[in-house]
Amino acid sequence: MPNLIARPHEREADGRVLAVTPESAGWQYVGFEVYELKAGETLERKTGSRELGVVMLTGRARAQTANEDWGEIGGRMDVFEQTPAYVLYVPDGDQVRLEAVTDVEVALCSAPGKGTHKPRLIRPEDVDTMNRGTGSMRRRIHNLLPDSEPADSLLLVEVYTPGGNWSSYPPHKHDTDRETEETQLEETYYHRLNPRQGFAFQRIYTDDRSLDEALAVEHGDCVMVPRGYHPVGAPAGYDLYYLNVMAGPKRQWLFQNDPDHAWLFEGIRSD
Repeated sequence: MPNLIARPHEREADGRVLAVTPESAGWQYVGFEVYELKAGETLERKTGSRELGVVMLTGRARAQTANEDWGEIGGRMDVFEQTPAYVLYVPDGDQVRLEAVTDVEVALCSAPGKGTHKPRLIRPEDVDTMNRGTGSMRRRIHNLLPDSEPADSLLLVEVYTPGGNWSSYPPHKHDTDRETEETQLEETYYHRLNPRQGFAFQRIYTDDRSLDEALAVEHGDCVMVPRGYHPVGAPAGYDLYYLNVMAGPKRQWLFQNDPDHAWLFEGIRSD
């Protein structure tokens, strides 16, 4: 059985509580880390050959890159406020420094960079938001960094799924490059639950079932999706938030629905 869940651990000296690297995941593109900073603490990172999406999960911090002072960023104190996150895009060959104004939870999302873009701040008002689906497939989407906005590799999205509902549904996959039909994208799902003692389920499976895992996920878990379909279910009474990070050889989100289940929601883009 492959290990497709990274679980949070005790806070390290620099504040890190969770890490997924290309090496630990056994893939090429996506990296994901979560840090918890106390007010007054700092986090510094050189990007090297990778671009970063610095996602302010909760709290406020003063942010700087090598040649820019971005002032104070962030604002929401709970992801379930359902306001979009502040995101600081930092290209490869740059650096970032955060100084926590309040207690902060921040995700560092990374993928290979090409030196194409300048750093920029994505504010909540810049983010395209929408409700998608109907009935028990309804969820709320925050397109933090979609393929219509500039970056070299990264794609970022927040999804809110009410308790009792399904998302990433009908099941879809993006693991094969097929021009105009599907792109190959690795993906992580960083899960939060409200109330936090809850749980959710995520299935990851391929057409031939060479990969077929049903995962119970809890607050703070990160699921890795190397290939295959990957629907998510939130049990009644527990709302689910997840942050998706995607990257692959082509920065475009094209997916294929599972033909066995496509009848459920024809014509609606899954997430």
